Order: sequence, then C-alpha cells, then structure tokens
Amino acid sequence: MTCFGRISCVWGVFLIVTTLVCGARPVVPAPSGFIETRSSQFVRNGSPFLFNGFNSYWMMHVAAVPSERYKVSDVLRETAAAGLSVCRTWAFSDGGYQALQISPGVYDDRVFQALDFVIAEARKYGIYLILSLSNNYHDFGGRPQYVNWARSAGVPISSDDDFYTNTVVKGYYKNHVKTVLTRINTITGVAYKDEPTIMAWELMNEPRCQVDYSGNTINGWVQEMASYVKSIDNKHLLEIGMEGFYGDSIPDRKQYNPGYQVGTDFISNNLVKEIDFATIHAYPDIWLSGQNDDSQMAFMQNWMTSHWTDSRTIIKKPLVFAEFGKSKKDPGYSINARDSFLNYIYSNIYYFATSGGTMAGGLVWQIMAEGMESYDDGYEIVLSQNPSTSRVITQHSNKMTTLEQTLSKP
Repeated sequence: MTCFGRISCVWGVFLIVTTLVCGARPVVPAPSGFIETRSSQFVRNGSPFLFNGFNSYWMMHVAAVPSERYKVSDVLRETAAAGLSVCRTWAFSDGGYQALQISPGVYDDRVFQALDFVIAEARKYGIYLILSLSNNYHDFGGRPQYVNWARSAGVPISSDDDFYTNTVVKGYYKNHVKTVLTRINTITGVAYKDEPTIMAWELMNEPRCQVDYSGNTINGWVQEMASYVKSIDNKHLLEIGMEGFYGDSIPDRKQYNPGYQVGTDFISNNLVKEIDFATIHAYPDIWLSGQNDDSQMAFMQNWMTSHWTDSRTIIKKPLVFAEFGKSKKDPGYSINARDSFLNYIYSNIYYFATSGGTMAGGLVWQIMAEGMESYDDGYEIVLSQNPSTSRVITQHSNKMTTLEQTLSKP
C-alpha cells in the first residue's frame, strides 16, 4: 500500500469514529492537486505529470450491484500496485439495463451511487479518473439512444448524426453534462466538479459522423459542448475522446488514416480553445484486418509519430494514447505476441515523452478483475492471471515514474 493509502486508512478510522459520535457524513480526504496543463505538458502542483494508465469502462455498471463492487476495488488495488495512476471509465449509461439515465433527465440514483463508489475508491488508491460522458455507439445507450429519445418525443430526425446538430438532442446531452458535473458524491460529500481525483472529462467515446467526413460538423459540436462544460467546471481538463482520424484541415495528413475517414479532424477539432489535450486510439488488428504484423506495426509507427509531431508543433497540447491493445481473437495470437505489442507501444510512448514532451502517457485497453468473463472482448487483461503482461505494464509504469521525477528536478 502506498503512503497515501496508509494516510487514507488512518484518516478513514478517524472519520468513522467522528461520524459515530457526531452523526456527520464522513468526508474522504482528496488527493493533492488537480492535473493541469502548461504548454504541451501535464503538470501537478507545478511539476510535470507523466503516467501509465488503463481503461476499465465497466466500473460503474459492475458497481451498481453491491455484491460485485469488490471487483472495482480489486482492479484499483492491483493497478495501483502495478504503478498505474490513471483510469478511463464511463460516466454514462443511457436507457436499457441498469441505466444511469433512464430517460432524458431522469436518473437512477442507485446507479449514480455506484459511480460515487468508483470515484471514492479511485481516490482511496490514488488513481486519477478520466470520465467519458457519452458513447458514439449503441453500447450503453450513447448517441443512438439520445436520437431515439428525440424521435419518440416527435422530433423530426433524419439520422443518428442529427445528434450533433439537433437542438433538442443537444439539450438532452447538455442536461446530462450538467447533472454529472454538479453531482455531489454521497460517499465523499464532494461535487464531481470539485473532485481532484477526476483528471479530465471526455465529451464522447470515439465520436464519428457519417454525413460529413470533413470534420466540420463534429467541430461545431465540440466547440459548443466544450464551452458548455467549461461554463460549469473550469477546474478540470477536457478532451474530446477522438481516435485521431485526420480530416480536411490539412489534406496531406489523410495519408496516415487507415484507408478511410470517420468524420473527425484531429487537427481542427483539438485546436478548439477549451479542449486541453488530444487523444488517439489505435486498433491495427481491426483497422487493417488481414494485413500482416509488419504492415500493422508500420502503420502504428506512422500513426504515433504523426500525431505526436502535430500535437507538439501545431496543436501544442499534451497527447494521450487513450486506447490500444491486442485481441485474443486475432489469428496467431499468443501472450508473447501481446506482450511484444505492448512493449512496442510503451517504448514509443517513452521515447516521445523524452523527446520534447507532449506524449504524456497511455491507457491500455483493458484491465478486468477475475470472474468477469461476460465482459470479455478479446482485449481483456487480468493482472493476477497474466504475470508476464503484468510485468510489462509495471516496468513501463516504473520508467514513466522515473522520467517524471527526473523532469521535476530543478
């Protein structure tokens, strides 16, 4: 357990005793310092902040069943022990089973309390959170659910891409943003917008727009929603949730796309003033399906290099490699192949972090607890069951921590 964890335990006992005596709700101590940006670097308390992190999108969903909450705690404890310090997870679930937002503006407080628990546990283990506010896909509701709600209310909708332009649908989304950001955590007593454990908000997981490949439609939406988020919360960082596809602003960059576009523009979208850092995702096993490993790795090298260069020289904001992994479903998959892939990505992240900054960290997809087979997507990593992969992850964590300490020296 970290020093922070020991302090938390002692402080927690004090709070419990105080609560029993005084009847007050315990308030869990916050970690020290919001993550901020300075030029193209993240900083914490004025010093550079580098990290190794992970995705566990399922945390709120699992925590909504009290008897399953130990899985959230297990993952946070194990990842903290592996030196991972940032977790990206969902702060949405729209319609359907165990929905957070049952219908527009109507919330299940039981599920909200599950998110309260996730934040409180992350705070306990000293792990920062990136909380995503919606999804491009129908999983857990997302953009299609918002559009269906509007259709059901009699709003004329022509396609799911009206999400980005229809006033009613945008109103639904803004209401969700406000509800989440102003939520007061029932465990810590702290409003989400004032919670240092939250590193950043994400507008949407992997926004895409089929009716406008230029990136302009999504750009308008990003500008509007980023301004709205900052009008409620100017303490936290904000990112879009983009995969990194290039659009029309610099046409020659499209050569780095995997043969197609998705309606985003990595350059212009991330130049929006209220967006604090850029993100990329990469799944060459899906995007370049059928191509051999050499071709996929050549793509990865170009993908990472071009986005690092553009983030440093044009966008001038930090860059996070927010999703990457290797699927067990791929032909020829092996643990060694996955470890080699992760080592390759981590080596690049470290190299870019030492070569002029900007690349601040990566978030592997995805870490799970034991007994979560129903959530398997091929990319799952259970640290306790995968010792070689755990070593790869821990070694990179240690390298990033050492680099952060070196850069922090006067």
